[in-house]
Amino acid sequence: MNRRVVITGIGLVTPLGIGIEDNWTALCNGESGIGEITRFDTTGYASKIAGEVKDFCAEDYMPAKQAKRMDQFICYAVAGARMALEDSGYVVNSSNATRIGVMTGCGLGGLGTMEKYHKALMKKGPKAVSPFFIPMLIANMAPGQISILLGAKGPNSTIVTACAAGSHAIGDAYHIIRRGDADAMISGGVESVITPLGIVGFISLKALSTRNDAPKKASRPFDRDRDGFVMAEGSGMLILESLESAVRRDAKIYAEIIGYGMSGDGYHMTAPSPEGEGAARCMREGLKSAGLMPADIDYINAHGTSTPLNDLFETIAIKTVFGDYSYKLPISSTKSMTGHMLGGAGGVETIFTALAIDRGVIPPTINLENPDPECDLDYVPNTARKQDVKIAMTNSFGFGGTNATLILRNYEG
Repeated sequence: MNRRVVITGIGLVTPLGIGIEDNWTALCNGESGIGEITRFDTTGYASKIAGEVKDFCAEDYMPAKQAKRMDQFICYAVAGARMALEDSGYVVNSSNATRIGVMTGCGLGGLGTMEKYHKALMKKGPKAVSPFFIPMLIANMAPGQISILLGAKGPNSTIVTACAAGSHAIGDAYHIIRRGDADAMISGGVESVITPLGIVGFISLKALSTRNDAPKKASRPFDRDRDGFVMAEGSGMLILESLESAVRRDAKIYAEIIGYGMSGDGYHMTAPSPEGEGAARCMREGLKSAGLMPADIDYINAHGTSTPLNDLFETIAIKTVFGDYSYKLPISSTKSMTGHMLGGAGGVETIFTALAIDRGVIPPTINLENPDPECDLDYVPNTARKQDVKIAMTNSFGFGGTNATLILRNYEG
C-alpha cells in the first residue's frame, strides 16, 4: 500500500535522564551521562566506567508486582513505551487494539537476571531459581510485556541484531505500517547489560574505553585519542503511525520516516568490513529507498562508537557515498554523551535525529579535542549547532556485520 509513516510519540530512558526534555537539554548543552560503575565492585576490571540510568523507578510505569517479574531491560522498554504512547495521545481501545503492534530491538536480553539466578543455583540449588526466570530474561518479553500492559494486540516481535537492533526494529515496523498490516506500532530499542559478565565480556574483546580517570571524557568519537566505546543502557521507544491516522487525530508529528536501508558485511564477527564497504551499501540502500540523492541529506547521526576502526570506516563509508559533499555535511555522534546502548542505541538515536529535525538543532560530538587526521569531516565538535534540518540520516552497525540506516524528513503538512 506504501502508506506514509510518521513519528507521533517519544519515550526516553537514558544516562542523560528520563523523558524528552531532560535528554534534549543535556544533548544541547553537551553534557555527558558517563560515570564510574556503581552497580558492582569493579576491582580488577580494566574498564570501570559506564553510562548508567539514574533515578529510574519502575513502579512509576507499572505495578510493583509486575516489575519484580521483569529484567531491568524490560522495565526500561515498558517505561519508554508508556511515555511514547502518552506523548502521542494515541488511545488503545477495543476498536483499534489489533491494529497497533509492538516491535523492539535488543542485543543481549536479560543478562543481569541470568547472572543472578546462576549464582543462586550454584549456591542454593534448583529451588532457588524463580519460575519467572525464563520470562524475565528472554528478549521478546519486552514487546510481550508492552503488549500486555498497554493492550496492543497487533504484530508483536523482537529484532536481535546486536547494535543495529533498535534501528532494524523501527525499520521493520515502518514497513509493517506501509504495507497496511497495522495502523500504528510501538517500536524502538532497549538494553541493560551493565553487569559483571557484560562488562568483562567486552573488556575481553578490548572494545571498551579504559579512560577510568576521566569518565566524562572517555567517549570521544572521531577523536585521535579514542580508545574504545563506553557501555551504556536505556531505551528509546517511538509511536510510528500512518499519516492518515495521525492527521485524523490531529497529532503532533515529529518527523516522517521515508527510507530504510539494510546490508551485511559478510566479513568478520566484530570488525567492520574494510573501508566501510558494507556501511556504504547500507546508506546507499537507504537513499534509494527514500528516492533521494546524497546531497538531499542535511545531517547524519553517526553510529560513531569511539572505537578506532568503527569511526574510521564509517568516515570512509560516508565519503564513498557522499563524495565531495561529505565535507559540507554535518555529522555527529550522540554516543559521545550517552555512551553506547548496544541494542538500545538505534531507538534512542532515531529519536535524537527526529528531535534535531523538529527543533532545528544539531547535537554536538563532545570530547572532540584532538581531531584524527583520517576522520576529517564536520562532526559538529563540542557545541550544538542551530540549523534547519529537513532530511536526516541515522546509522547503526552491529557485530556480525549487520547494518541499518534510517532516513527521516521534516513533515510539512
